[in-house]
Amino acid sequence: MLMLKHSLPLIGGAQVRGMATLKDLKLRLKSVKNIQKITKSMKMVSAAKFARAERELRSARSYGAGAASFYEKAEIKAPEGPKQKQLIVTLSSDRGLCGGVHSSLCKAIKLDVAGQASGVETRVVCVGDKARNILQRVMKDKFLVTCSDIGKKPPTFVDASKVAQSVLGMDFGYDLGNIYYNKFRSVISYKTSKLPIFSLDTVAASKNIYVFDSLDAETLRCYQEFQFASLIFYGMKENATSEQSSRMSAMDNASKNAGM
Repeated sequence: MLMLKHSLPLIGGAQVRGMATLKDLKLRLKSVKNIQKITKSMKMVSAAKFARAERELRSARSYGAGAASFYEKAEIKAPEGPKQKQLIVTLSSDRGLCGGVHSSLCKAIKLDVAGQASGVETRVVCVGDKARNILQRVMKDKFLVTCSDIGKKPPTFVDASKVAQSVLGMDFGYDLGNIYYNKFRSVISYKTSKLPIFSLDTVAASKNIYVFDSLDAETLRCYQEFQFASLIFYGMKENATSEQSSRMSAMDNASKNAGM
């Protein structure tokens, strides 16, 4: 019969269970050192990606500023009524290990939806698996479009155009909406923000919209589609920069903790 013997450390001539041996401590130290090497490598990769994302964000901000200025100058307002349709676009990604970037977005959306008046029909567009996994627990029945494979590469205007086309192709006649994203402020700071969006009918019904020269229905429709894609592109760039900076900080903290 096979007999197994467990060696236990001796304290005062008596065996004590549950205490680590020298071999266990050595394996633990080796494991912590390996984790530290991994987190340091991830920090270096995130730092390189953050530098590129911050550089590309400078030019992308003109897209968001131009679209927001159009709404402001035209004084476009959402129609008032007991039965409104609202669209929520959440810009996240498929990647984690970046602090509370994704959870802060979902928390803001949950608070806004909970504070809505009765009779408002809401539909949610999730860009990125992280936001989808969090929001589907409480509002899966409100999903309109979900997009994945986001965050592996820097977002481009083509990606934003595909998201915009998917939303417009669903033919959801919303009255107003918001794009939720994380606005980059510094290497260690970001702010969860939202951009207003309006439907083509809402824009066309504005009193000041036709002060612009040569603005017919077809031109307005084309510009509205471009503007929607521009706002999504701007939000994706802001969110990508915030995500990389947050991941860089998270990996730096993990490396420091492993070295303690």
